[in-house]
Amino acid sequence: MKYLTLLMIPLIVGCASKPVPVTIKFPDVPATLFESCPELKKLSDDAKLSDVAKSVVENYTLYHECYLKNEAWKQWYTIHKNSFEAMR
Repeated sequence: MKYLTLLMIPLIVGCASKPVPVTIKFPDVPATLFESCPELKKLSDDAKLSDVAKSVVENYTLYHECYLKNEAWKQWYTIHKNSFEAMR
């Protein structure tokens, strides 16, 4: 047992003294998160003026919600990726 312990010491010290290279990569963005905004709603040829006004309001809202969501996501990802890479 005494000799076994003496043989194990160089192995333990040798393994503990060598640094293990660990590289952590910031995860890539799934492609679904960089999708474009959906198509805006289109009117039919026989649409009434009230339908036009309703469609304009819906499209305006849809576009700006999508735009803000995408811009916020891109900003968050860029900031966190840069800070992650700065820590390395």
